[in-house]
Amino acid sequence: MFKDYKISEPFFEYGPKCYMYGETLLEIAKGLDALAEKYGVDVILDVPDTEIYNIAKNTKRIHVYSQHMDSIPVGKGMGRTLPEALKAAGAVGVMLNHAEHKLTLEEIEKAIKRADELGLATMVCADSVEEVKAIAKLGPNILVAEPSELIGTGKPADKEYVDEVIKVIREVNPQIKPFPSAGVSKPEDCYNIVKAGAAASGCSSAIAKSANPLGLAEEMIKAVRKAYDERNGK
Repeated sequence: MFKDYKISEPFFEYGPKCYMYGETLLEIAKGLDALAEKYGVDVILDVPDTEIYNIAKNTKRIHVYSQHMDSIPVGKGMGRTLPEALKAAGAVGVMLNHAEHKLTLEEIEKAIKRADELGLATMVCADSVEEVKAIAKLGPNILVAEPSELIGTGKPADKEYVDEVIKVIREVNPQIKPFPSAGVSKPEDCYNIVKAGAAASGCSSAIAKSANPLGLAEEMIKAVRKAYDERNGK
């Protein structure tokens, strides 16, 4: 865990995968930046590596993450993702072990250590409760608990799963920010997850495919803010 990493709770994450790039993604990033300021909610945007530099230099409150990182050192590694290059481009963190880019526990552990050495935050995905527990022991900054069969379905994880993974993460390492996800498609989904005790909520496909991506993102961010404030008696 990169202990000096600062992100305010609650936060919101948008993962455009490869649905968006170039000017389209930059405009979305600028819009999210404005929404982050409006609602006082930090936003993680995990983007293709080609977009990191441009988005990082044109936003203020966006936490720009890479969608993957290899644990290789400077030198050989054609076609791999070098940690130093990501940081130089402006990334503040990396996503690891997404269901569309699975890694072994050994690879995850090596990548977290490399990220820690360089001062990059780690947001690691896990599927089952067992995998959540195993990855929590490796000390990422953020743990995204999402059943892979629900990703992109519009059917969020049930409350039992959300409650259990939050409990497991806090028992293993209370410094890790718990982030149950998968199948999130509506502001109500974001509200329920944060109200249950999560540090954040987020969305990928639903925003990327929406006719009004920023409109949907705003409603979700507003729901995250509302749930967190209600949970904390504000």
